[in-house]
Amino acid sequence: MELKFLKHKWQKTVFKFVLIPIVIILLLAVVVNRYWSPILANKVRDVVLTSSDSLYKVDFSDAELHILQGKIVLYNISLIPDTSVYNQKKKQHLAPNNLVELHVKRLILQHVHPFGLYFRHKLNIGQVVLNEPEVKISYQLNHTKDTVVKDHRTAWQKISKSLRSIHIGNIYLNDVKFKYEDYSGNKVAISELKEMNLNASDLLIDSATQTDRSRLLYCKDIVTELNNYTGKTPSGLYSYKIKHLKLSTLTSQLNVEGLQIAPAKTGVFFNKSQSDRFGLNIDSLQLNNFDFLSYHKYRRVTASNLLLNNGTIRVFTNPNKIKKPDVDKVITFPNMMIHKINMDLHIDTLRVKHINVEYSEFNRKSQKTGTVTFNNTSGHFYNITTNDAAIAKNNITAVQLTTWFMNRGRLDVQFNFNLTDKNAAFTYKGTLGPMDMQVINTAAMPLAMVKATSGTVKQLNFDIKANSKVFKGTVGFLYNDLKVNIFQADTANDRLKKKSIMSIFANLFVIKHNNPDNANEPARTANVIYPRPKDSPFFKTMWKTLLEGIKPCVGLDAKKQKETRERIEEHQKNKHDRLEKKAERKKKKAENQRKKDQKK
Repeated sequence: MELKFLKHKWQKTVFKFVLIPIVIILLLAVVVNRYWSPILANKVRDVVLTSSDSLYKVDFSDAELHILQGKIVLYNISLIPDTSVYNQKKKQHLAPNNLVELHVKRLILQHVHPFGLYFRHKLNIGQVVLNEPEVKISYQLNHTKDTVVKDHRTAWQKISKSLRSIHIGNIYLNDVKFKYEDYSGNKVAISELKEMNLNASDLLIDSATQTDRSRLLYCKDIVTELNNYTGKTPSGLYSYKIKHLKLSTLTSQLNVEGLQIAPAKTGVFFNKSQSDRFGLNIDSLQLNNFDFLSYHKYRRVTASNLLLNNGTIRVFTNPNKIKKPDVDKVITFPNMMIHKINMDLHIDTLRVKHINVEYSEFNRKSQKTGTVTFNNTSGHFYNITTNDAAIAKNNITAVQLTTWFMNRGRLDVQFNFNLTDKNAAFTYKGTLGPMDMQVINTAAMPLAMVKATSGTVKQLNFDIKANSKVFKGTVGFLYNDLKVNIFQADTANDRLKKKSIMSIFANLFVIKHNNPDNANEPARTANVIYPRPKDSPFFKTMWKTLLEGIKPCVGLDAKKQKETRERIEEHQKNKHDRLEKKAERKKKKAENQRKKDQKK
């Protein structure tokens, strides 16, 4: 069948004005694609080299420019630092703290406007996608603040001879393999991340944004998300996990969900370490007004507030600790510990909400473990800092907490820590509300081998001024109907055995059952002066000071304690004498029986 093409006038018109331009455009696209690829490659290499002051070189094996689709595809991209330039900058004290290395098999640039690049010198890209890129960052503290450089030009000023502007709508890095090497410590600390996604939006480098401080790396927002991050400490004694992490530079907010720090099994941990064993579970953590750029460049953590919401902190004292009386445990004071943090830290306010704290200790005498809990703890920490300038303005870290002691009695406590005092001075005061004394037996039985059989706390209040040398203050303890039993360890049967006579003696002659004794009498209070033993850590010294104040309130003042000791010693001496006399009588009886038997 014969085709009669272009027979009619309208067919010729369509071919002339429609089909011919299409064919020409297609031919031009093929030609331009081949022509532009080397131009694009040279342009990218030149921009990277110029903007990084020759520190970085970029290369790729091939580039495809699809004019009709407005798409560019680059293959086997590598962004590599020039180590010779880096070492030269180090000698000049101009080297950055972070070096970046990037490898990508394929990079896709969509919605590209090549004619704008060629004719108007404006690089405009709608979207950049990097799938499964490999990123390596090496950190070394070369300087702690922005170094004075000879070249004061901005990034735009450096590229302005080649380009008028660079704009990228969105940059997506999906399934990033991230390796981080930190050379700032004694040993190289290496972290590797997987399941990390990064999205940067509205990257713009031009004359208007060159000094825009609201942008990070010229981007309006950079969002980083990390899922199911796990790892172990170098010692292998702790493992950590983050379920989800998200950082937004636009909101300056860091959010963490499912933060967990888990110690090794008890036997393994205590066989390898002299330290106390602790664990941490936090449902959510939020850091607000976080200066990410300062952290990235100088490891400086600056934020307006940190919120910890819902979680548990567990501490178990190490039963294998070797006592070292000559070692000063003042380092366990919070205002001394914070200075050991190898980081420039300044957080205005730390808020904790609904945190449970558990403290457990193994008693060698009882061979039992006792646990003290502070439940549903909420409150504020103000001015947490190691920054010298911040400390010069305010050298006090203030703490206000409300918690439930043993999940029963409300405890309100306040601390003020002096960050500059050479003797680590601080104060603490608080009030414990009503509770049943029998609640504390889960801790008192294994740790003190004392059991409260009855009693009600009406109020415990304390106000202590302390330092590394001595703790001084007042303690008041109001209660009703206090009665106790005293126990001793029965190791043969793995239990605690009641000391009946001692319990009766304590309840009859030692303990005062009420404070005040009568409604019309004043309550007993105590002025405490407790010299701190050199090897006594922070929390132990706090508790010992309170105990020294509670004893007089229950009738065990210094005089009473002396009388009690004398009575106990006299009782034990009389018991010993009775046993000796009994043994002597038994011996004589046996001797007389032996003589009778001999006569027979």
